[in-house]
Amino acid sequence: MSKTVRTRFAPSPTGFMHVGNLRTALYEYLVAKSLGGQFILRIEDTDQERKVEGAVDIIYKTMKRAGLIHDEGPDIGGDYGPYVQSERKEMYLPYAKQLIAQGDAYYCFCSKERLDMLRENADEPGAGYDRHCRNLTQEEVQQKLNEGVPYVIRQKMPLTGTTAFEDAVFGTITVDNSELQDQILIKADGYPTYNFANVIDDHTMRITHVVRGSEYLSSTPKYNLLYEAFGWAIPTYIHLPLIMGKNDDGSVSKLSKRHGATSFEDLTKNGFLPEAIINYIALLGWAPKDNQEIFTLSELVENFSIDGISKSPSIFDYDKLEWFNGEYIKAMSVEQFAAVSEPYFVQALGDKPFDRIKLASILQQRTTKLTDIPEKIAFFAEQPDYDTSLFVNKKSKTTLENTPALLKAGIEALEALTEWTHDSIHDCLINLAVTLGVKNGTAMWPIRIAASGMAVTPGGAVEILDILGREESLKRLHKGMDKFA
Repeated sequence: MSKTVRTRFAPSPTGFMHVGNLRTALYEYLVAKSLGGQFILRIEDTDQERKVEGAVDIIYKTMKRAGLIHDEGPDIGGDYGPYVQSERKEMYLPYAKQLIAQGDAYYCFCSKERLDMLRENADEPGAGYDRHCRNLTQEEVQQKLNEGVPYVIRQKMPLTGTTAFEDAVFGTITVDNSELQDQILIKADGYPTYNFANVIDDHTMRITHVVRGSEYLSSTPKYNLLYEAFGWAIPTYIHLPLIMGKNDDGSVSKLSKRHGATSFEDLTKNGFLPEAIINYIALLGWAPKDNQEIFTLSELVENFSIDGISKSPSIFDYDKLEWFNGEYIKAMSVEQFAAVSEPYFVQALGDKPFDRIKLASILQQRTTKLTDIPEKIAFFAEQPDYDTSLFVNKKSKTTLENTPALLKAGIEALEALTEWTHDSIHDCLINLAVTLGVKNGTAMWPIRIAASGMAVTPGGAVEILDILGREESLKRLHKGMDKFA
């Protein structure tokens, strides 16, 4: 009987959720759900020095907003907890001691000073530990333990031969064992290292598929040697291609803050919808079988397959993300768009009670980022000072000479209205054009400029007058006339 697929997202609480981490979480979710499996959240906080206050809450918040709901985790429990590594601290040392007893690990008593000196005197940067304590006799080890000499526990790597492993994306990878350093498994503070805790936790949590960035390819032989030493089944590895960013000179490099917002939180603050971010990130390294680009999360689950993941690095394109965002905005109901736009309405308009649905209806097709909204509608709250040159428009055939008469006729017609609605304003201005013997655009251009003080506005004269209301509209139109006095 086939076993249930189980994946895990295991972030370290060191700050915001980077795009790369979020994509890893998304793919782990998609691998599990597309194969009818379970998605587990585990907090890897063994590096206590890098732990950031409040970072765990950011992880929970980001996962929830992204729709990546886990089946087990620190907040909801499960059969294989605890799901926070620091709460599992006592379980790692016995496993390390088992490896020592088997001859697959050893105590290392080298001081920090000695290790620093090794690094300083190394022939090349990144040279590894010289295995000084690897061959201590059992008596020497016991004496140091009795004396309370601080120690770490290191993995005893094979010195010859090769270690190979299969990756679902990159195929067979073979590494010379001579390149593998005797990595630390248990640190001097008693905490496990990231690499060791990963293996123990993945095995004891029954993880079947390990999804992570391709930068971990070189570490995988170390994991496999541990699995083999314990006699455990090796999980399926799925290494993801790098995410690159565009540099100013046209080149690309690994995505970083210099390329722009790179965390989920920053992207949402920049006006991108969570759904659009997830949709776009899903396509950074995975290609659907057809040319479909817009996917809901449930559609991603239905269409996702591991064999669609690419080996090649992908480039994070902010323009493409903005296009996705615009498509998601257009697909919303006007009520949904008004709801997500509300913070930006408040930012621009304060407590002025302009009709939110009417504002949303003129903005929706013209908005690709929510953060653009305040600038587009600020003129409703406070009309900017403007020059009469805005009244001149070649296409509409308005000039400084004919604008005063057009404005005067428009004001008289609008003041005669018995009700102030979108339809009545529309009919009034269309009839005005007929009466004056001019095109609609000629009659409406001066009205829109006087009402808004802007060359470009979301919505035309009718929509703007309707939203401003009778009193404010007529006040502004009279002020426009005054510029020609």
